[in-house]
Amino acid sequence: MLSVSILEDLSPHARVATAVAPCVLAILLRFLLGNNRLTRVLLSLGTVWFAVNVLLAPFSTRMQQDILELRGIFR
Repeated sequence: MLSVSILEDLSPHARVATAVAPCVLAILLRFLLGNNRLTRVLLSLGTVWFAVNVLLAPFSTRMQQDILELRGIFR
């Protein structure tokens, strides 16, 4: 069965970009629009998105394969 997950098929650089982009965009909006409710909410959501991506990265199949390959190299 083919994987339908879009994030599974991305390159490592694209995964980092999808994790960092919302947070950076929220920071830029905060600089442009000032400190208001919208920018605070967007910054909070961007930070949560980044944290979830970083915490769940080791559970992806590609990352698990990379970890297993590293274990084999250091044995």
